[in-house]
Amino acid sequence: MADRASPEKRPSPDALLRQARREERGQLKIFLGAAPGVGKTYAMLAEGAALLAEGDDVAVAVVETHGRAETEALLQPLEIIPRRQIEYHGRTLTEMALDAVLARKPTLALVDEYAHTNAEGCRHPKRWQDVEELLDAGINVFTTLNIQHVESLNDIVASFTRVRVRETVPDSVFENAEIQVVDLPPDELIERLKEGKVYVPHEATRALGHFFSKPNLSALREMALRRAALSIDRQMLQDLDATALQGTFGAGERILVAVSEQPGADALVRSAKRLADALRAPWMAVHIETPRSEAFDEDARRRIAAAMGLAATLGATIATVPAESVVAGLRNQVEGMRATQIVIGRSRRSWWFELRHGSIVEAIVRHLQGVAVHVIPFPPAKGDAARGLKDLVSGWGSPRAYGVITLLLTVTTGLAVLALPWIGNGAVDLLYLVPVIISASLYGLRPGLVASLAAALAFNFFFLVPTFTFTITEPQSVLTMLILTAVAAFTSNLAGRLRNRARIGVRSAQESAALAAFSQVLARASDREATARSVCEEVARLLNVQTILLADKDGSLQTIAAQPEAPSLDPIDRAAADWAWNRGELAGCGSSTLPSADWQFHPLKTSLGVLAVLGLARDDGRDPVPADRAVLLSTLVGQAALAHERLHLEDEMRGMSVLKERDRLRAALLSSIGHDLRTPLTGVTSAIEAIRAEHPDAAALPLARAELARLRRFLDNLVDMVRLDAGALKLTPEPIDLTDAAASAVHDLKETLRGHHIDFQVPPDLPLVRADARLLHHILINLLANAVQHGGNDGPITLGAKRTSDAVLLIVRDSGPGLEPGTEATIFETFTQGSGGDRHGGSGLGLAIVKGFAEALGLTVTAANHPDSGAQFTLTFGPANVVSSGQDEESSP
Repeated sequence: MADRASPEKRPSPDALLRQARREERGQLKIFLGAAPGVGKTYAMLAEGAALLAEGDDVAVAVVETHGRAETEALLQPLEIIPRRQIEYHGRTLTEMALDAVLARKPTLALVDEYAHTNAEGCRHPKRWQDVEELLDAGINVFTTLNIQHVESLNDIVASFTRVRVRETVPDSVFENAEIQVVDLPPDELIERLKEGKVYVPHEATRALGHFFSKPNLSALREMALRRAALSIDRQMLQDLDATALQGTFGAGERILVAVSEQPGADALVRSAKRLADALRAPWMAVHIETPRSEAFDEDARRRIAAAMGLAATLGATIATVPAESVVAGLRNQVEGMRATQIVIGRSRRSWWFELRHGSIVEAIVRHLQGVAVHVIPFPPAKGDAARGLKDLVSGWGSPRAYGVITLLLTVTTGLAVLALPWIGNGAVDLLYLVPVIISASLYGLRPGLVASLAAALAFNFFFLVPTFTFTITEPQSVLTMLILTAVAAFTSNLAGRLRNRARIGVRSAQESAALAAFSQVLARASDREATARSVCEEVARLLNVQTILLADKDGSLQTIAAQPEAPSLDPIDRAAADWAWNRGELAGCGSSTLPSADWQFHPLKTSLGVLAVLGLARDDGRDPVPADRAVLLSTLVGQAALAHERLHLEDEMRGMSVLKERDRLRAALLSSIGHDLRTPLTGVTSAIEAIRAEHPDAAALPLARAELARLRRFLDNLVDMVRLDAGALKLTPEPIDLTDAAASAVHDLKETLRGHHIDFQVPPDLPLVRADARLLHHILINLLANAVQHGGNDGPITLGAKRTSDAVLLIVRDSGPGLEPGTEATIFETFTQGSGGDRHGGSGLGLAIVKGFAEALGLTVTAANHPDSGAQFTLTFGPANVVSSGQDEESSP
């Protein structure tokens, strides 16, 4: 049995193709660490130097030693490719010279800090993209990475370290990479930090109390080890598929849960989910469809469909696999996914069932070697005795079936009587095998057994001496009778099993073909209406139901397509559709929500949310989806949802293209205006200064200088808006005293503020905040200029700050008429100007600059009307931007 269930495994074509592609590129090795200071760069250089000593062509593309003497010593024997120098705002930055490395083309390139963000002017924005180009050129690469820079783990790391790392690499870089974990116990790393081997003393003291606490380091260490184990496990599975080696190779846990028709299958799925979460392992739910599945009643099929649906919602991969037996199917599935643990339920079976089918649990334990088997006992269900009696009397066929069997036996008996003079009694018994095989093929095993018994009795009655009695006098006739009965029963059993197996195979083939055709139809659809129409037509054809597809249109749920024609939904059906749309859950007929509805609604749910709702109904009012078609419907709904997601993303891409083109034209226009105004502005400035030198007491001179300053700010806003839209802002965050920053902004705007009383309420004992000093200065300048322009001529301008429990607030308030109701958010949009009262003039760029710069710094800015009078703008420095809350610099970890 074991051999029959495990045919010779062949190499996977996909795995062979991946292996061939991997051999065409360079090999990537990532030195993965839990935190800075564990020695990743040192380990990379040490291995590079060892390979150089063995004769390999090794070159350093970029390495950051951070002034560590032992690291710099490892660089001595290695060739260092000169870096590229980039001028940026008066500073000289150095980056990896990608073209120089490609031209040099060493066998192995050492590239430090894999997640680094390149300076503006480089070919790629990220260093990992530079590495991809090196790998495509056939160059092997060693690189270093900390676990907090992995994209999928970014949020988890930030949740306990309180540090949001913005430089990340996608998880896909691990697919073909070799991982070497550079590990250091937390106590040793903390000791290195205290000795100044990681950060300078001031930063080290701060880091010890926050990011480099022992609990944080332990958690990061665990994440690094788990991520490395996951990558190694995936690569091992790919290599096993390529080489077709047998075995589970349980280096990483993989869980398989066997779903049966028994009550309690949902509890079994939840147990498997808890096990998968505890082990952080992938898991799969599978139902093995055997010939016995044909005898399942509607309730059993519903339990299977519900359990499989639950597994899918809990994150499992689901599959329905046809097989000769449960054990054979599970064994093939275990070998296919290399499962290391299997979860199976055990119910209270009758002795008669186990005598016929055996104990599945014991068979699995006996035949699945090297796999941990978790047996979950099913709770005893009510009505087991009644259900056992029902199972005993069910499956025997209909009266029509027995009428056909009687007719077949009558015809066979008549033919045998006519042929008796030519063939004799010895061959008549073989004729009775024909109606037995036909009966078993048409109506299944149990009617076939009845036919075999009736055939034996008919042979006895009509052809065994003494004829026309059921008495058997000759021992040879007794033996003939027993052999005929046994052969007929065996033939009936075999024919019935083949019939059920053929039916399962045909249904699986039909469903696979239907899904393939459905995918092709959806792929050909080019717009929402065509896709909706295709979904309705195909689902209606495959499931023999009425269909309707609803989606949001003009703010309400409206019918997009239907088959055969758009029906009118009554209030209950409309409520069920709204429930599926708003909650993303099944609703309507046959569900637990509004079951009195005529329609059953399925949400087309994707990562973008619910994109549409598919409704199904039958003319006779029954459940639209039979239990044995639930898995097919689930697959159809999933494909329809993906098709709508594709269309949605294509619409967004087209919209983004339009926006990009519009932004490009706007940026070009603003840049042109900014450059064209700069020359005449310089000339006007020189002229005014000359007039001031000749006529220092001219009455119009202060006004001219004030308007000139205003024009210069307008020009700066134009240039900064272009840089903001182009993403060309380079941030240099540093600790800033808000008292000094506010005073500096007031000083630089003294000409504009002349005649206005400044109520300065920034206490000197506020904690330092982390921000880019130049951008923060620009924010304050624009807020104060806005207060002067729109705050009236008499009232004071308040510039204050205060500390809250988790933030620092910087407030600029004027004494004008305030904002118009409803404009608190739109006031920050580009070219938006206030109106009413004395709010006039302005380019509408100042507050847009404030909003853009604040978001670039990770701050929030809000506008509101003060309860007394005037508009109030609040700049919020969150916990990540308050130095006293222990936030490390983004580049530190």
